[in-house]
Amino acid sequence: MKRYLLWGVLGLPLCLTAAAPPTGPGKPRARQLGVPFEGTPGPHNAITDVPGVLVGYKTLVKGTGRLKTGTGPVRTGVTVILPRGRTDAPVPAACFTFNGDGEMTGQPAIEDYGTTSGPIGITNTNSVGVVRDAIGEWSIRQFSRGAGVDFSFGLPVVAETFDGLLNDVNGLHVTKQHVWEALADAHGGPVAEGNVGGGTGMAMFLFKGGSGTASRVVRVDTAHYTVGVFAQCNFGGRKDLVVAGVPVGQEIKDLLPVMHSKEKDGSIIVVVATNAPMLPSQLRQLAKRVTIGLARTGGLGRNSSGDIFLAFSTQGPLANDKGTLETWHSVPKERLDGLYQATAQATEEAIINALVAADTMEGINGNTLYGLPADRLQAVLRQYNRLLDVKK
Repeated sequence: MKRYLLWGVLGLPLCLTAAAPPTGPGKPRARQLGVPFEGTPGPHNAITDVPGVLVGYKTLVKGTGRLKTGTGPVRTGVTVILPRGRTDAPVPAACFTFNGDGEMTGQPAIEDYGTTSGPIGITNTNSVGVVRDAIGEWSIRQFSRGAGVDFSFGLPVVAETFDGLLNDVNGLHVTKQHVWEALADAHGGPVAEGNVGGGTGMAMFLFKGGSGTASRVVRVDTAHYTVGVFAQCNFGGRKDLVVAGVPVGQEIKDLLPVMHSKEKDGSIIVVVATNAPMLPSQLRQLAKRVTIGLARTGGLGRNSSGDIFLAFSTQGPLANDKGTLETWHSVPKERLDGLYQATAQATEEAIINALVAADTMEGINGNTLYGLPADRLQAVLRQYNRLLDVKK
């Protein structure tokens, strides 16, 4: 694996990994195009770089033409993130809501008790209920002990963004079977991006949006920890878009959406994973730092945008033999800055990865969202002297 290390402003390292996995057949990710990002990614530059974390998708694309509710066109799907693989092992967790015009189930228990367990789902606005029920039913099959009080259904965490610009969202096309297929698909390693899973029908800065991921490796004393981010992106006005500090949205004024329906602001859901031992209160601080990475891309929490973030650690407390005492370990407060920085950096890159990966898509009523052309992005970055040379 070749890496090109450069030094940017403020003496921060810019790391370009040549062997980063592509988003699709032959399609490069943002850093492969020469977009400069700070920090060092993990081997896959994905949330799955955190050991034990799995990601699965089910993507639904069907039909063209005029909207017929219940029939299509369909441009939607579901994403699942498994924090500890196919187990119901609890993990420390916390949430932060930057702008609340959205939904994430399971938050009250996380806020009061600081843990969650089982798969996390992300889908479209109208499919939160069926995804929650499907994850619960899957959990019963996987984890039910069959005796006494059985709480194997759990309190599933499911979040959403609105894909009704392209998708027959009121047709309720996501089914339990689709969720179970996403769970069966869940895997580690490289993660597809763009028009996949819950991100299939999403818009972003008036370009095509979708799913994106990134990671960072952080050293604390002699320990190395990973912070991984997954983002479902459906937000932003064109003039808002910033890439590597460059006002790309103000420079690319064409390729505006073709819309025969009323437009609506979207949302962003971000899941942050780490294997650093952290208390729930510290994980809430980590979730807050998502807003820094979001802001670097031009996200500002518009009026009808649901910007909701979840952070979890795969390192839970240890219980004694009797189950009467738990012992927690955590990175001390004075050593959290590196993890905060990693969260902001990985969030920024995950968002731009989603943008770069997404292809032009036509949906209901001929509504069309254009993908951001890689050559146009490179040209703007070159104009501002911000494009890295990757041809080595």
